[in-house]
Amino acid sequence: MYKKRYQSWRKHFDFLLLDLFCLHLAYLFSYLIIFKGQNPYGNTFYNNALLVVTLIDSAVIVFYQTFRNVIQRDLFKEISITVKHSIMVALLSIISIYITDTTNYYNRYLLLLMFVFYVVITFTVRCLWKLFLTKRATNGGKRKLFIVTTESLMETVLDNIRNKNYQRYNIVGISVIDKDLKGEYIDGVKIVANSDDVYEFVCKNWVDEVFINLDQEQPYPTFLVDMFEEMGVITHIKLFNENNTLGRKQFVEHMAGYTVLTTAINYASPFQLLVKRLIDIVVGIIGCVLTGIVTLIIGPLIKKADPGPIFFAQERVGENGKTFKMYKFRSMYMDAEERKKELEEHNKVGDGLMFKMDEDPRIIGFEKLPDGTTKKGIGNILRNTSLDEFPQFLNVLKGDMSLIGTRPPTVNEVQKYELHHRARLSTKPGITGLWQVSGRSDITDFEEVVKLDTQYIQNWSLGYDAKIILKTIKVVLKREGSM
Repeated sequence: MYKKRYQSWRKHFDFLLLDLFCLHLAYLFSYLIIFKGQNPYGNTFYNNALLVVTLIDSAVIVFYQTFRNVIQRDLFKEISITVKHSIMVALLSIISIYITDTTNYYNRYLLLLMFVFYVVITFTVRCLWKLFLTKRATNGGKRKLFIVTTESLMETVLDNIRNKNYQRYNIVGISVIDKDLKGEYIDGVKIVANSDDVYEFVCKNWVDEVFINLDQEQPYPTFLVDMFEEMGVITHIKLFNENNTLGRKQFVEHMAGYTVLTTAINYASPFQLLVKRLIDIVVGIIGCVLTGIVTLIIGPLIKKADPGPIFFAQERVGENGKTFKMYKFRSMYMDAEERKKELEEHNKVGDGLMFKMDEDPRIIGFEKLPDGTTKKGIGNILRNTSLDEFPQFLNVLKGDMSLIGTRPPTVNEVQKYELHHRARLSTKPGITGLWQVSGRSDITDFEEVVKLDTQYIQNWSLGYDAKIILKTIKVVLKREGSM
């Protein structure tokens, strides 16, 4: 297990070094062209800028996981990811230059030419390096792999190993344990043993590793595992059918003295969780300060429109079913919860798993006039601008919520959940999320909400959070512009 993880890390580290090399090469070419052969490393300002761009490029690679599944990506996917990666690095670099107020020190044409070169060079180098790794994998390596399988799976197993031979195995033979096919060949690989003489073959031939993949009808191969263990041979056993864990992540870990295969919707490393929490703390502190300032303006307006508390606290369900008090600026009248039962027939979400209603009369200041038109008040302004959600930064700071996550449901809503609905509770709820930036006012099917929340959890990364933040800003600005 350690070996596999090390190889994966080493592969990504190689791509990181190559990418940084391409970045510096693009800078070198651009500088020589713009400044006609002058020393590209003789200008302090450009050296500092190159250092910043290098750090930004490294950060984008880490947060956006640019090299995830890099070997398996096709040409179109590689072009798309390379261009998006380059644009993100360019935008962040430009922003850093403007923030430091050093725009007058740099040649804009050099920066533009640099990133054009960067896209071309890094895409070419990635493709060449992938071609090299794929060819090396096809040719195999020094590690001898022995396959133990059944008749129905033997061709599939062989094809999968050959097509994804990133560990560079050299297949020395196959054993089919449910039928005597000894002496026959499968795509050039000889079936060297059956169930009776597997032990004999491994004893007489040097084998580094064994891969066991059997039909589900076959019992767990305890005897074979014990035998290989006794011989000191590394043994890999396929434990589950991939179709049964579609959309899930599997990884081996230790728990209470056991070695277990853990299955989850997604996997976040300790480093990723630390970064996400640090971001939540920083944003939470800033958000709480802003909430205090906004309260001075909004508080009196709420009090004037409807006497009562400025803030509204409601019990919500968070990560793994934990309940917490979620805070908001009060945008509804004091009797809103009691009146909710009377308005249930107007709920746009028919199954009662959420409550959504157009022209909700419980909103402070909302009034339907005799001529059929509507009058909106402070409550509508708070909700349309999302200002009512500012107090949730306190929830983020406390750790009940995150900046980005799923919508926190009420206790009553969760009581009506089916099993697959509970998947959306496997992460911390957020102030904003994929559902909120995907047209929340237009989505009336709760299954669609669950689908979007589950999609967020399955595809989560720090980069994915960054995309949702940008979309959130766009949605809020558009909403304010339409008021």
